[in-house]
Amino acid sequence: MESIGVGGAGEWPEVPDAVGFVRESDVREWDGEAGWVPPRPDAVALVAEAADLEAVFAAQRFARVDDLRLEALDDVTRYGVGSRELVMRSLRLELASALRVTENAAGMMLARAESLVHAYPTVLESLSHAGVTVRHAEILVDDLDVLDPVVAQGLVGRALDLAQSLPVGSFRRALRRMIDREAAPTLTERHQVAVRARRILVEPAADEMSWVHALVPSVEAHAIYTRVTQQAVVIRDHDRGVARGGSPDGSGERSLDEIRADVFCDLLIDGTAKQHPEGARGIRATVVVTVPALALLGVEGVADPAEVEGVGPIPIERARELARGASGWMRVLTHPETGAVVSVGRTRYRPPPELVKLVMWRADRCMGPGCGKPASQCQIDHTVAWADGGETSVTNTAPLCQGHHTVKHHGGWVITHRDDGSLEWISPHGRRYIVKPERHLPTFYPNAA
Repeated sequence: MESIGVGGAGEWPEVPDAVGFVRESDVREWDGEAGWVPPRPDAVALVAEAADLEAVFAAQRFARVDDLRLEALDDVTRYGVGSRELVMRSLRLELASALRVTENAAGMMLARAESLVHAYPTVLESLSHAGVTVRHAEILVDDLDVLDPVVAQGLVGRALDLAQSLPVGSFRRALRRMIDREAAPTLTERHQVAVRARRILVEPAADEMSWVHALVPSVEAHAIYTRVTQQAVVIRDHDRGVARGGSPDGSGERSLDEIRADVFCDLLIDGTAKQHPEGARGIRATVVVTVPALALLGVEGVADPAEVEGVGPIPIERARELARGASGWMRVLTHPETGAVVSVGRTRYRPPPELVKLVMWRADRCMGPGCGKPASQCQIDHTVAWADGGETSVTNTAPLCQGHHTVKHHGGWVITHRDDGSLEWISPHGRRYIVKPERHLPTFYPNAA
């Protein structure tokens, strides 16, 4: 493309955009006294400037996160006296608590920071000048880190060129095509490693809904979707043929997506697989739902929601449906019951079942900072250890998942059980975090004389 001018007197300089054209907003204006002046930034330019600043600050954050990691590994006594793995677990908890993110996000941040600083410094340099976005850098690191280090180093230059010239979606596809071509001879080995990362997880969504994600081999994933779809089609056709009582416009009919989701739930909650051992086939879903007694009875003016352990509030109509006796559901009425067991003192180490239920009901989930694991999947921990004189009581026990239980005892944290049932966590750096239980215990007062 020919230049409009070279910026001399009376000439208009060219300021090309991403596709090689001169934007009207980029053309300099003539000021009788100052000469040619730069264009005023429009709204898009201001947004782009903010995005560039985000990249610059992200590069600084990655560098500082890696400094924190190196400091923790150099001063292991601060994070307990355990292994490197335990130090990193304690550090993840500290970083997650300080930034108010999940431990998984903190772990990814630590790993990416280490790779950018030590394995791909040219990418970090480009990010620090907004040559690439944060998302470009994350994709590049995540995709190259799973390769053999020698292969990754051979690809990083070309990968950075792609990142600096392509939008995120196009960059991801181009990078993975390049990796597949380069690493095709080792595809079998890489797949075998990737299979070891298979897992499922739950991601909360709005309006008491959640996504269930499953990372599984592609062949199985497509087979699952095909089977669910085929069953959903049969059910839809059956419903259309048998249940003609819906609304004339068909608004009462479930969509294929809705039926697919229902089939998915039915198979996982009630389905059995003959390949599984007999003991595994006998396991059924169990969910704890707490229902306010007056709301359950439909008392007018009582609008307290019911709650599902590890999930949160659910519509009271759904709670009433569950409370009618559906198997697999344990019901806890929140009306005060004076028979609650709150302590057995020093008479026994292991809490009795009644105390376990009360402690888990009050907390609802792990009492580690930011943890969302349901209490039913946690261990009951003595805040003051039994060996140090701690009692087996509601004021000295709390549910902790395996990871936070380990960090509490060996990760350099100091934990105190407060009078209101909350736990105070003091980090290896001296920061203080309060984790409150989801519910308060009922308090009973003697009748006035």
